[in-house]
Amino acid sequence: MSFPIDLSSYKKIAIDPAASSMTDEQHEAIKHNTQLCRDTLVFFTAIAAAKGLGGHTGGAFDIVPEVMIVDAMMRHDSKPIVPIYFDEAGHRVAIQYLMSVLNGHMEPDRLFHYREYNQHLPGHPELGHTPGIGFSSGRLGHMWPYANGVALAHPDQAVVVFGSDGSQMEGNDAEAARIAVSLGINIKILVDANDVTIAGKPSSYLQGFDIGQTLAGHGVPIDTGDPEDLEALHFRIHKAMQKDGPAALINVRRMAVGMGEELEGEPHAHDVIPVKHAVSYLEKRGGFEACIDYLNNVAKGDKQPSYPGSSDNQSKNRSLFGSIVVDILGKMSDEERKAKVMVIDPDLEGSTGIAAIRKAYPEIYHKTGVMERGAFSAAAGFGMNHNGKQGIFATFSAFQEMILSELTMARLNKSNVLCHFSHSGVDDMADSTCHFGINNLFADNGLPEAELDVDATDKTRLYFPADGHQMRAMLEKIFFDEGCRFVYSNRSAVPNILGTDGKEFFDPAGGYAFEVGKDDVIREGTAGYVVSYGSTLYRALGAVEQLRKDGLDVGLINKCTLNVVDPATLDRIGKTGFCLVAEEWNVKTGLGSRFGTYLLRAGAHVTYNHIGTYREGPGGLWQQMGYQGLDPEGIAKKVKQLAG
Repeated sequence: MSFPIDLSSYKKIAIDPAASSMTDEQHEAIKHNTQLCRDTLVFFTAIAAAKGLGGHTGGAFDIVPEVMIVDAMMRHDSKPIVPIYFDEAGHRVAIQYLMSVLNGHMEPDRLFHYREYNQHLPGHPELGHTPGIGFSSGRLGHMWPYANGVALAHPDQAVVVFGSDGSQMEGNDAEAARIAVSLGINIKILVDANDVTIAGKPSSYLQGFDIGQTLAGHGVPIDTGDPEDLEALHFRIHKAMQKDGPAALINVRRMAVGMGEELEGEPHAHDVIPVKHAVSYLEKRGGFEACIDYLNNVAKGDKQPSYPGSSDNQSKNRSLFGSIVVDILGKMSDEERKAKVMVIDPDLEGSTGIAAIRKAYPEIYHKTGVMERGAFSAAAGFGMNHNGKQGIFATFSAFQEMILSELTMARLNKSNVLCHFSHSGVDDMADSTCHFGINNLFADNGLPEAELDVDATDKTRLYFPADGHQMRAMLEKIFFDEGCRFVYSNRSAVPNILGTDGKEFFDPAGGYAFEVGKDDVIREGTAGYVVSYGSTLYRALGAVEQLRKDGLDVGLINKCTLNVVDPATLDRIGKTGFCLVAEEWNVKTGLGSRFGTYLLRAGAHVTYNHIGTYREGPGGLWQQMGYQGLDPEGIAKKVKQLAG
């Protein structure tokens, strides 16, 4: 069917930023456009919800009035604003795609495919992937500093950045504000202050933080008001546009205003609107029967196939992390636990699993808001000088890049800190490239004080368990170890790995015990070996099983401890003809970029290659792995090339 909302009714008006008020016609147009866009956003993001793709409705829905007025000002003949809707909160991308359609860059029917695989409508905007998108964004706190430079490049125009209260928590925005003031940069920040982040309401967990006072302290002129009052909002934007240099509007509203009591003002409205709520919203609006019928009949997306060598049982290691830690903490006395463990959450507790720790032991748990650097350093400082205390920190794997300098200081101060980095790799990552956690081996940047890592005195350790059994065995083994320990997990669920006997390989009931630095031989092979880890492992196992069935005796190694060399593995591979490292981390910076050196150093004379993530994501979930050549077919193809 054709897109069931008539987007041709969008009124492409122009508003002079120098005018202090809108005409009646302009006001009615902005009002009409706001409702049209909000209805459309609810509809097409709910389609993604029905398909199991996620989609983040709330933030995009919220900022529509500001976008409508700024869009109208961009159309004015004076060209007062750089015509790009710079947005700090990349998860609000749905409004970007809708504006692309309204401005004629895409057909409305494209919106049916929001966040789908290979549709190039990913969960954050990416320049060059989607028609009409003028920037890339998605990591909070990164857009304002960048837009300062854009504004300096366009001295005769203003740059408007749609900000967020989450972005304002990041230290990057504080630096950007000071630079904007000191250089007199003509940049206007429109902050959506809805008192909602993923983990809750900042007003309840971040007492003392006030966005307006903070910005004013940096010297930025501020104006706080109600963005749902269109006349007042226009006048406030007009005033900001008349100022020389930076200006900030603090737009105070409830999250998902007008969506209904089950969503309005609630943290879960940050994510995609469930179909039942979208249907309820559209029914109340009236006249959306075709949309409702479509939503009630959307088919789920394709299910990922299962592969040989893996069980039907699956687990989400990112959630298991928290529940396993709770079990470990439960073996400690109340006094010992409070004295020796502190958990710091930079706003992602539900996604990283550590919400389970808060629920079980709130007395050792602290929310900090969206402040990765400060949160990590606090956790590391708690465990300073290998004092028997353990700081625990968790965030998305992509955000590890933001704490590397702090990690160096933690290491130099001999800190004990256990870090969980979820959403690692590319599997199941509809948010796409900016949220790919693929440069994680950067954390292994300490000085080994030894020729081979196996003898290193540096206590930094990187672990990426293959399934739920190994996650538990690994955590129970390393929880009280000294040093910086980084544990990685996928966003996706992973199946349990099966041995040649058909039993679950890492099940402790079957005798498995985790040993730091020891690689796991999942399959013996005489022709050569594949080395892998994480969610690539079970795909590699699927490839190995098929290759063995086809007559090529290839083996498989699981390397859970990523930055410690296992000499037995190098010796084993050296007695065969080839080695392929298959991983979903960056092909330039991952394990494969090192493993060949390990083999050479050990005197192994084998044909070598490594594959990993090598191109930007096109959207989609599990399909991203095949897109990178990391499904069983892609891995098997590379093995055959090595085998000759």
